[in-house]
Amino acid sequence: MIKNCLFAAALLSLALASGCAKGGIGEVPVTITVTTNGVNPNAIYPTQSVTLTAKVSSGTNAAVTWSLSGAGTLTPVTPPTTPATATYVAPATPASQITVTATLVADSSVTGPLAITVVDITTDVAPAPATLNVGSGLTQQFTAVAVPDDATQTFTWTCNITVNGTVTGSCANFSQDPNVSGLAYYTAADSCSGVGCIQISAASTLDLAGCTPNPKYCTIAKASLVASRVSGTYAFRFSGYDSSNNATAVVGTFTASNGTITSGVEDELTSGGWAQNSITGGSYSPTKSDTNNSNNAGTLTLTLPSGVYPNQYQVVLDGAGDLKMIESDGHGAGSGIAQQSSKLFTGTTAQTYAFGFDGVDSRGNRVGYVGLLPLDGSGNIGNISPALLDANDNGTNVCGAQPCSVTGTYALNANGVWQMTLTSPTATQHFDFFVSAGQTNSQPNPLTLYAISTDPTDATHPALSGPMVYQWPGTAKAPMTYNNAAFNGTSVSALTGVNGANTNVSLTLGSTDGNGNFSGLFDQNNAGTILSSAQFPPTTGTNNYTYAATGTNGRYTFNMLGNPTANPVGAPLPFVLYASGQNRGFLLDQKSSSVMTGRMNPQGKGGGLFGGSVLPGTYAAATTGSGSSGVDPIAANLLLTWANTGTCTAECLNGTQYDTVNYNLTSVLLAGAYTIQDTGNGTIALTGPPVQNYVIYGLDTSGCSSAQNPVCAIQDFLMIDEDATNPNASIIFAQQ
Repeated sequence: MIKNCLFAAALLSLALASGCAKGGIGEVPVTITVTTNGVNPNAIYPTQSVTLTAKVSSGTNAAVTWSLSGAGTLTPVTPPTTPATATYVAPATPASQITVTATLVADSSVTGPLAITVVDITTDVAPAPATLNVGSGLTQQFTAVAVPDDATQTFTWTCNITVNGTVTGSCANFSQDPNVSGLAYYTAADSCSGVGCIQISAASTLDLAGCTPNPKYCTIAKASLVASRVSGTYAFRFSGYDSSNNATAVVGTFTASNGTITSGVEDELTSGGWAQNSITGGSYSPTKSDTNNSNNAGTLTLTLPSGVYPNQYQVVLDGAGDLKMIESDGHGAGSGIAQQSSKLFTGTTAQTYAFGFDGVDSRGNRVGYVGLLPLDGSGNIGNISPALLDANDNGTNVCGAQPCSVTGTYALNANGVWQMTLTSPTATQHFDFFVSAGQTNSQPNPLTLYAISTDPTDATHPALSGPMVYQWPGTAKAPMTYNNAAFNGTSVSALTGVNGANTNVSLTLGSTDGNGNFSGLFDQNNAGTILSSAQFPPTTGTNNYTYAATGTNGRYTFNMLGNPTANPVGAPLPFVLYASGQNRGFLLDQKSSSVMTGRMNPQGKGGGLFGGSVLPGTYAAATTGSGSSGVDPIAANLLLTWANTGTCTAECLNGTQYDTVNYNLTSVLLAGAYTIQDTGNGTIALTGPPVQNYVIYGLDTSGCSSAQNPVCAIQDFLMIDEDATNPNASIIFAQQ
């Protein structure tokens, strides 16, 4: 019986082996895969030459024949290579329904087809906001890139004067850089009026039609000419340290008319306590000597009572006209921002605000507050309830079981300053706040208020300041529910804390799945100890990187940072987040003495990849805050170009950096290069002086499109210094 079974098994084995030889049971079919060696076959540009490779899955005879259906030309490489290759040259105009096929010589039934689409070249010009202003006599730089990324980066530039949309002439002072085709300069020397009366475009030299008759594939920058870029009513926020290394904070408002400051008021926190000061004058003066962008740099001076500082700031302006500022009067060091005030806050509409404040307690230790403030909209005197607060004072939970329940009121006083009172189980605290920029009908640009505490600093009343951001309620058709599902996407979190006398800063690129799982990577400079591109969760062990809604009002818990690369794996830190919208909100670490605070923001709409051409543009960059008195605040004009033909051959950076060293303002010209990954994070390496290495995380990717341009544009990014020699790094925000 046993022998018969063995004989039967042997027969079966022989039969199976025979079947494989004839293509029966168990045979792996031969396949051919045609690739374009890293080039996107759905985004081939006109006249592009692409090398195709045919990879045969098995067999010793890998010879193929090539065929083409559709536009273009196909030339097999001779003598044949292994694997086989061919050159496809696209036609001079866009085309679709193109198929290249490799057929196995040994078996013509085995084929490898590849579909190809030839698309029109799209050119993007930056900066291109509708609100871009150019000051009289100042020079604005413009950059251009062509997508797909592989397209030749050579351009024909045009600068026209328009009246009611009709071209009336060419610009008087416009030139293309002699070395970098994708760089041009416009000096405001024309006489035209109206919004966007200067229109600047760049067309690929391969696009014979140019931009004007076919603007579908061109971004046309529209600029307005103004006497001064600083005009209107602004709210501003500043924090830093005085010349005795004591923490300072300022929040206020000023009104300017063509660069002349006419009035204003500010609240200031110093080691001497809180004071309110009148701003009786001042000016904005552009720095015409800034060769990298005179339209973006200047000095802001505020006339304050004698002995009150800061009263002078070095500023850089982004395309929207926001002022990023560092102190330049020699009496301290710090940074801040000024934005034109919105008229959308009246106190008469019920609105909820998420907030994030930081500062110091009476012993000089770092303090962080985050929470939620529902304003009932009952007018100039209103109620705030039920509010929530989480706090961390040097690692101590200041109100027992978190969150603290808070009630309060708000009112408009006689001099136009809003006042707010918040009562928690531990203290009643008083704040002033000023209305900054933003909207109530837009998640990406929410209405923002700047707040500052007005109490004498003592054991229960820390000195605090920070933003309050309108919480997105959704729409009538789609009201917002702040549950786990509301956080489903990619975000960038920027966090600042302390480690003793030094700083602890990090950037996190995280993905939430709507079900409580959190993954991604982060970079951190903790007092000179560097974690670079640390992936989380770890590949082994328990996944502790999670998030959870604690209700439906917008309060979440997040587990972040730690050291997932350590052995054993370091546990993440517990954070609390108060959401102002989907994938955005204020973060506070719940228990460490580092007191890390910051914001999470969506990376953007997504839908594409990132390439070297996503960053070119002019950026205003500045530190967002100083975690310690050892930080040298930075304000800079950054110029990023793609495919430079000078000393930097691609992904190049130039600029002017202003920084406060030992409370004195200095400036230096920058040179270096940048890289960017598919995920939107990358590096900036300055070749000196100074020689510094930064990591960058792309933030606003609203320029993503689909089939025509699968590459995302980055309008804003965050960066931190990752040199171990710098134990006092800071978060730097760059915006076009």
